[in-house]
Amino acid sequence: MSQAKFDKKGILNTMDKYSLTLRELNRATLARQLLLERAPLTASEALKRLVGLQAQLANPPSIGLWTRLKSFQHEDLSNLIQDRLAVRATTMRSTLHLMCSSNYMMLRPALQPALTHALHAFFPKESKSIDVIPFVEVIREYVQEQPRTFVEIRAKLLEVFPNTDPALMAYIVRTHLPLVQTFPGGTWNFTGSPTHALAESWIEKPFAGSEESLHYLILCYLASFGPASIKDIQMWSGLSKLKGVLDAMRSELYTYRDEQGTELFDLPDIPLPTTNASAPPRFLPEFDNLLLAYVNRSRIIPAPFHSSVFLTVGRVRATFLVDGFVAGTWKVQRAKEIAKLIVEPFELLSKSIRSELLIEGERLIHFLENDAKSFEVQFA
Repeated sequence: MSQAKFDKKGILNTMDKYSLTLRELNRATLARQLLLERAPLTASEALKRLVGLQAQLANPPSIGLWTRLKSFQHEDLSNLIQDRLAVRATTMRSTLHLMCSSNYMMLRPALQPALTHALHAFFPKESKSIDVIPFVEVIREYVQEQPRTFVEIRAKLLEVFPNTDPALMAYIVRTHLPLVQTFPGGTWNFTGSPTHALAESWIEKPFAGSEESLHYLILCYLASFGPASIKDIQMWSGLSKLKGVLDAMRSELYTYRDEQGTELFDLPDIPLPTTNASAPPRFLPEFDNLLLAYVNRSRIIPAPFHSSVFLTVGRVRATFLVDGFVAGTWKVQRAKEIAKLIVEPFELLSKSIRSELLIEGERLIHFLENDAKSFEVQFA
């Protein structure tokens, strides 16, 4: 990294940007994602720090917290959901995330354009000409009576609007009516159809204003994933055309460049770790946001392995890190009372790395399958 230049107030001179190597970016990301060492934080503190954990499936958020925290148990997250301090809802990239309730109320207004864009992408003709207000207001009143499943919501929509595509109506409601899943939705091993409530009623807090919300979103992203480019922020959030917003925030931010010359933004008060910072092996769950937060994912996943991690649109395999970079995938096989963790490296691992992964893998399989009588870690 070349020498940075600061003015008399200690502010980085953005006219003299300096570059960060791939390894420097990797270590910065790992530090902010609590992956250089397990953090002595509560689940609530970690959720706020990480902004949101992708949660198409119920269990990955818990695995993501377990791998980052010194002490995490399944009930830690379940209790937050039950106490309405954490919610599972549609947010970044128009996908389900689990986040602390206060973050949801701050971020949701800024994400509305991304959610609307996703609606138009799925229903390019119908959604742009239809009046969404009648569908939203019917379901707003319906859900205010009591939390409802989406099976019930679709049935209600079809009852009131029998000549309209039920899939379109349900997507309109999901897009334009801020709904959160109620307990036990999002808890460990939860399956089935969760009920949904109006976010403001469930959380009992008002939404942030749209301008405040977007400003907060960018600061949160950089705190959790920076230094990063405008396109990185857009990739993670699902938003577009953020250049003007970042330009207006330049006085609040530092700027760097990566090895390709791309401008990167960061917060001014977060030090960057050294390149020789130790990065022990870590197991990441499916869909971990660490793998989805950048346009150039090489800061975490070596380019030759991308196709082995991202199998199809919307499918991201569970992976493990070696020296801070994705080095393979993992899965669990359960046969009656025997639980087996299958570790699948992309390349040959040294004996010492295999030994570290074995120790970490044994901890993981006990966390995942604590009701099994026999546990095993196997390298494929």
